[in-house]
Amino acid sequence: DAIRAEYKHACRSYEPFHSAHEGLAILLEEVEELKDEVFRKSENRDWVAMRREATQVAAMAIRFITDVCGDK
Repeated sequence: DAIRAEYKHACRSYEPFHSAHEGLAILLEEVEELKDEVFRKSENRDWVAMRREATQVAAMAIRFITDVCGDK
């Protein structure tokens, strides 16, 4: 449900990816944000933030499939 909601929010808020390069760049940006959360010392990790970032990664992966790959 959270991934679906994030995907729908992204589709309402931003134009479709214009190219595979743009889609990959956005997906990598989300992965970097997740990496920042994961690489914290374990006692300082914010589990809610990690889940939020992982949800955004999943939503952008779906968006990549939809916008870039489509029915090809």
